[in-house]
Amino acid sequence: MSRTRFIDAAAEAARTERPVLPWTRGARRAEMIARRKAATKPKKATVAAK
Repeated sequence: MSRTRFIDAAAEAARTERPVLPWTRGARRAEMIARRKAATKPKKATVAAK
């Protein structure tokens, strides 16, 4: 899975309040980062993360 898709999936899960599936060890951290970005810039988290 590419890095961008992973971040997109994590951001999407954070936006929909669904738990991220633990396919990687960094899933939790990415989810928290995505939530922090989504809190400041709604729906632009994926763009900022790239």
